[in-house]
Amino acid sequence: MTTNTTYDVTIIGGGPAGLFAAFYSGLRGLKTKVIEFQPYLGGKVHVYPEKMVWDVGSVPPLTGAQLIEQMIEQGLTFDPTVILNTKVTSITQDKHNIFHLHTNEDITHYSKTVIVAIGGGILQPQRLELKHISHFEQTNLHYLMKPLTYFKNKDILISGGGHSAIDWAAELEPLVNKIYLTYRGDTFRGHETVTEKVLSSEKVTSFFETNITKFISSDSGNTIEQVELTETESNKKHLIAVDDVIVHHGYIRDNSLLQDSPLQINLHDDYFIMGSSLSESSVEGLYAAGDILHHDGKLHLIAGAYQDAANAINMAKRYLDPEASKHAMVSSHNDKFKQKNKAIIEQQMK
Repeated sequence: MTTNTTYDVTIIGGGPAGLFAAFYSGLRGLKTKVIEFQPYLGGKVHVYPEKMVWDVGSVPPLTGAQLIEQMIEQGLTFDPTVILNTKVTSITQDKHNIFHLHTNEDITHYSKTVIVAIGGGILQPQRLELKHISHFEQTNLHYLMKPLTYFKNKDILISGGGHSAIDWAAELEPLVNKIYLTYRGDTFRGHETVTEKVLSSEKVTSFFETNITKFISSDSGNTIEQVELTETESNKKHLIAVDDVIVHHGYIRDNSLLQDSPLQINLHDDYFIMGSSLSESSVEGLYAAGDILHHDGKLHLIAGAYQDAANAINMAKRYLDPEASKHAMVSSHNDKFKQKNKAIIEQQMK
């Protein structure tokens, strides 16, 4: 199956780099599409929705969740087409230099230029290898954190012994009724001071060298009510009553889009796009932004992702129209914002 419309720019990835690229592409008058693997926009920031973010230029400290909200609002300013729940599996190019973006939905998208903004690759949490548990992900089995207040006064089981698991235990400890920690190793790998604080709490009970082996559900079968833990050496079972289960077993990074590409995309360390400081790749018309881009002087901050995105769009604009200006006009003098500014001022005066 194919789509009928050829876009000026298609952005693969809806995180900080992809969303700012979508904004800047609209600012430059380009017909824009964003394709995102996850069912939501915001990218890796969803991993730390309650953490405070301090290093976005001129933005006071705010939570990851607040940053996501603001990035999405800005990214959708010029109404780009957004496709969620879709993985771009390969990119080819025809004799007219139109890029064909093939997807897991068996749909092909067409674009004159492409910007790859997939962070460090598609980030997927390591899921439990238990059968018939996917329906619990819709209720009380979590691989990504919810707002902390969701867990208030609950009994929580956290599986994992790395930094993320221990950090979330520390964040949740003041709010919840009880925390159970289960880990397949014999000692936690979080920061020493944080780990000591967590383990010293009367609310926390730890199980080492154990694995989750079974979920016992409610009468409806949709909600976990008890978790069976099994000790790896003795096979001894523990049955824990819980309200929610949080799993932090790390992440799988999928970069097959680039590693298996039929296009000759030069990679750094066989993973990242080897590009220029102007976000160019080795394939004309294909650019990169954010953590997936590597070059000398690369800045791995959200601020750096924004610069990558603007550079990529400017290069795409000049690729499509060599007579175009090198940069977009700044927003304070740009006619595209006259009506929007007027609407904001009117709203503020009400």
